[in-house]
Amino acid sequence: MDDPILTIQEREAINSGRWFSSLSPSLRHDILRYAYVMRFKDGELIATRGEPSDTWFACAKGAVRVSSVTSAGKQVTFTYVEPGIWFGDVAIIDGDRCTHDAFAHGNTTLLNVARHDFQKILDAHSELYQAMLRLNARRVRLLFGLVEDLNSLPLRARLAKQLVNLVRSYGVASLANGAEMRISLHLAQEELAQLLGASRQRVNQELKSMEREEVIRIEPGGLIVRNRDALMRLTIVEN
Repeated sequence: MDDPILTIQEREAINSGRWFSSLSPSLRHDILRYAYVMRFKDGELIATRGEPSDTWFACAKGAVRVSSVTSAGKQVTFTYVEPGIWFGDVAIIDGDRCTHDAFAHGNTTLLNVARHDFQKILDAHSELYQAMLRLNARRVRLLFGLVEDLNSLPLRARLAKQLVNLVRSYGVASLANGAEMRISLHLAQEELAQLLGASRQRVNQELKSMEREEVIRIEPGGLIVRNRDALMRLTIVEN
């Protein structure tokens, strides 16, 4: 269902995004002036791998699961785009097709800029060229870090780093205990395993071990991080 207006919370998510907030006020104004809002229900398709793309997106609420399916039919999830993050510009810039599938994870709100409007903004703001270079340079750095972790860290450390990132993006203080953080993004263990390139069984074993050590608590509605300092220590592997 389309809704032309962002809520106060959704606009705050966009405005406080690390990249967007670094832009000049006039550039931010024009991006928002050309953008339109779309709302998606959980599981709805946003973009299809291999299809032409004519939209630049920003997540304002919920999350976007970026994934693909192997030739054997196995789903591989690469990331969950959080509120405040812009994506989809690769296909907009090079004119090629979508690199991955994108689905709404939970009820999700996206801010959208059409390709022809993106070009108008570029023509009016040379600043956007440098801003896009910075945005994609940061992505490359993150990608290199993920590849390094995949090849150098044990699953336990990679899982701990993923949980730290989820707390940073989706952490909500527990009502029962302010020192604990609930991860509001609900991920099934299979979905968490896909992010880590591991089996659900192995991820379950590591989560149970962390629970026994009172670092986390597994609840039907998701994960509670009981001790963030202990979780951070698990991300460090001693040589």
